[in-house]
Amino acid sequence: MAARRARDSRLLDAVEALPVTRFDGSAWRIVRDGRDPLQASAVGGRWDDRTFEVLYTSTTAEGAMAEMYFHLSRGQPVMPSRVQYRMFELAVTLSDCVKIATLGDLAALGVSIDVFGRLSYSDREREYPRTQDVGEAAHFHERAGMLVPSARSDSANLVIISEWAGPTSVSVVQDHGLIDWGAWRRRGE
Repeated sequence: MAARRARDSRLLDAVEALPVTRFDGSAWRIVRDGRDPLQASAVGGRWDDRTFEVLYTSTTAEGAMAEMYFHLSRGQPVMPSRVQYRMFELAVTLSDCVKIATLGDLAALGVSIDVFGRLSYSDREREYPRTQDVGEAAHFHERAGMLVPSARSDSANLVIISEWAGPTSVSVVQDHGLIDWGAWRRRGE
């Protein structure tokens, strides 16, 4: 895992003051075919700075599809056709999730809303550092997860912080099978 940057004490206080809620319900996750949907990682995504492991999920199947479609299609003229992805429904029980309900809540934490979700993956260094700091602050406060706005849909995303969530807090309910990206894309036309 990567070395952690110095913490912003004002951000730690702001994240500690955020509402904390229990999450007990379904979350949706899309992974490459053959990958364990419960395998967490520290990839340096929007909410993790590579110093702790997370599971990125959405509270709806449509939200999970929108997130993955963006990442697969962004910066590529043609969607990858040989790599296949599966949709999983997960049962999640987390006792304490930081709740960041709106883009305004993100802005209050110092996230630049004018670029939130609008930059390509190659420009993530202009967007991700502050959201990663927010995620690291939630990890520091030992929160099991974060309910955050999606950059791609109206659905909330649930970021599960593996270290604090525990091994029995997430399980697979159903494998919904391989995703037909062409059919999903045509639905919006």
